[in-house]
Amino acid sequence: MFTDFELLMRQSADYSAAALRAAVCTENLLGRRSESSRSKLYKELKGRYLLDQSHPLFQLFLEEWQSASSHQDQALCAYILFCLNDRLVFSVGCDWLFPRLVSAPSAIRVGDLESFLAAIAKDNHPEIGEWTDATRKRVIQHYLASIRDFGLATGANNKFTVRPALHPAPTRLLLRALALARVPLDKQIHHESFKLLGIGPESVVDALGSLNSRGAIRFKMQADVIELKP
Repeated sequence: MFTDFELLMRQSADYSAAALRAAVCTENLLGRRSESSRSKLYKELKGRYLLDQSHPLFQLFLEEWQSASSHQDQALCAYILFCLNDRLVFSVGCDWLFPRLVSAPSAIRVGDLESFLAAIAKDNHPEIGEWTDATRKRVIQHYLASIRDFGLATGANNKFTVRPALHPAPTRLLLRALALARVPLDKQIHHESFKLLGIGPESVVDALGSLNSRGAIRFKMQADVIELKP
């Protein structure tokens, strides 16, 4: 649903919860014919992207979205927001998609994702076990379409992963979200969440150093002393 979310973000001037709801449901900014379809769309967008400027994570997202220098920057910011707001999407991004980003272009096979979901259903995501076959297929279809919309894959029927370049805005968003969650600095620089951007924990320091050299963040590390300011 990134296309609808992107249009909503670009056309809105007020990002409060009430204003965004009105934009979708009353003003019909996203062009749905019936009130029920508008309400359904708003509910789905809010579930994925929060849609409330008073929410700390959405506020951080909004600041980085507005500072982003490219469409891909913005798309990856939306992807980070989506992942941090959905535990299952986060797990799939870190544990299933990441190795395929690192080895991009890598063929995306529906059967591989089905097997992965079946495996994590036994441990960390028991809700998957309650899905019907139709629900599972729909979730997989929507997930694969979404990573293409976020710029992490190409192709229609046959999809291949695309490893993202190192973009400042989504990286800063991730760092600021970790700080918001009170993750210590020494844990931030090796955090698994960077896998969402195709950066393994062992490569985070190099990535932050590169962004520091570009003036996108402030990062210094000497022995056990870490200075980090997104």
